[in-house]
Amino acid sequence: MAHPAPQASGPAASEQADRAGETLLSVDKVTRNFGGLSAVSNVSLQIRRGELVGLIGPNGAGKTTVFNLLTGVYPPSHGAIEFTRDDRTRDIGGMAPHRICAAGIGRTFQNIRLFKDLSVLDNVKIAMQANVPYGLFAAMFHTPKFHKAEVEIVDRSMELLGIMNLADKAGAQARNLSYGDQRHLEIARALATEPTLLLLDEPAAGMNPAETSQLTDLITSLRERFKLSILLIEHDMSLVMRICERLYVLDHGVVIASGSPDEVRRHPKVIEAYLGEEADV
Repeated sequence: MAHPAPQASGPAASEQADRAGETLLSVDKVTRNFGGLSAVSNVSLQIRRGELVGLIGPNGAGKTTVFNLLTGVYPPSHGAIEFTRDDRTRDIGGMAPHRICAAGIGRTFQNIRLFKDLSVLDNVKIAMQANVPYGLFAAMFHTPKFHKAEVEIVDRSMELLGIMNLADKAGAQARNLSYGDQRHLEIARALATEPTLLLLDEPAAGMNPAETSQLTDLITSLRERFKLSILLIEHDMSLVMRICERLYVLDHGVVIASGSPDEVRRHPKVIEAYLGEEADV
């Protein structure tokens, strides 16, 4: 059975409370061009520590391109992306994906990208390799330090699988999981990289209403358990409006609105973008 993450208390809890609301991610006027076309243009957004923020918009608005810029798949053509961890702020725009992951940004994908021929457990273990506490020598010669670390990796992987209700499927091939369980495994794998900012790209895609409701509760609990900030792309507006504290709306690569869910749902440009007609102001 998975054990709850330890809760901070005393001075640690006080410091954690004081840091809540600090800017974790700052995207400043970022543009990404492909040839003569701009997939996103002058996009600016901020994620504060502990927030759960939604990035929404019609199909083709540029949402996944933003995620790809944040995780190093594409470098920005212009603008800056700054990320803060352990009181260190750096520009991660154009940094290699593995370095951004090591810096504390994890993600899932709209199209599931598991190692489908490997076991459920191995999928999570692989994600932990970036943070292993041993070097090449220990791995080659299977030193006591290597064996100790491998036991810890298995234990931590199983804990994550328990949280995602997948512990009883640890030995199964990932391809044999149901669609919903594959989505959960992707989240477990992202958590295994020990992020402080988690990017979820369409986590409810393909799920039925009951699965979506369970996922909504899960995302909320994961934020609390792991002290995460979360940026979420999602088309299911019931999920978005239920759990997101703030929203950014993209249309044709441009941020057309931002604010609370209630503010955004009444914004004339948002109504026009979704309904395809000019709204009365």
